[in-house]
Amino acid sequence: MSIVITRDRSAKMRHTVSVRQHALVVDEPESNGGEDSGPTAHDLYDSALGACKAMTTLWYANRKHIPVEGIEVSVERDDSDERKGVYRLLVTLALTGPLTEAQRQELLNVASKCPVHRLMTQVTTEIRTELKSTSD
Repeated sequence: MSIVITRDRSAKMRHTVSVRQHALVVDEPESNGGEDSGPTAHDLYDSALGACKAMTTLWYANRKHIPVEGIEVSVERDDSDERKGVYRLLVTLALTGPLTEAQRQELLNVASKCPVHRLMTQVTTEIRTELKSTSD
């Protein structure tokens, strides 16, 4: 699968992210030279974690017939030490439905093991950036 990001030259910093048949806008806030017309790349990174936790929790609840009704995930970022190599995310999981405390704890445990959480904390990511040939 390929994700393509294309500059939108009608704006200062805006780009369009294309994933399969989906498209979304990314931008920077005005304080960083953008127009704040969409989330930043950091916002998408943090959102990926929250979305993964929500979907993993629902998938597991459905599989185990746990009667969860509502799922809301909040992600709070503390990037004050990012340049020192520490990026902190506080995730809060709100669950509604006729759940026992044991089921709530089980779902919290499952959310803590979502694939993106593991990817962010347990996997070495190797990234290679290269220029596309101008003859293409």
